[in-house]
Amino acid sequence: MSYAGASDTGPCEGWQASPSNPTGGGKPHAKAALTETFVFRCNAAEKAELRAKAEAAGVPAATLLREALGLTEARRRKPMPRVDPALRLAVGRIGGNLNQIARATNRALLAGRIELDTLALARQLVVIERQLAQLLDEVRQC
Repeated sequence: MSYAGASDTGPCEGWQASPSNPTGGGKPHAKAALTETFVFRCNAAEKAELRAKAEAAGVPAATLLREALGLTEARRRKPMPRVDPALRLAVGRIGGNLNQIARATNRALLAGRIELDTLALARQLVVIERQLAQLLDEVRQC
């Protein structure tokens, strides 16, 4: 479902789509389920090296091994940024508060208790999203 019946659900004004509301573009996943396991023996140093390489690549060790064997196509990934847990908690609380506000607003609208200027509300939500993105970018640069 798109906002206000818009047919274009791509990035808004050059901004990336929100992680909580992705555009859904891209190829459909036709991946076989990983149901089998394979165990091999190695010494402690080899295991530590494998884990360190996987962590440096930002992938699980199993994915690193599959890529090394040519079983999957290696994807370029940016490593996950290290973020202060307090900041993550604060952003999570903000998201929870926004969800509570959205639920209460939707219930009030359905009950006919309030009328909303949906365009103004959407503008404010975009402002909040951009401010959060800017804040996260500043933290990543530190």
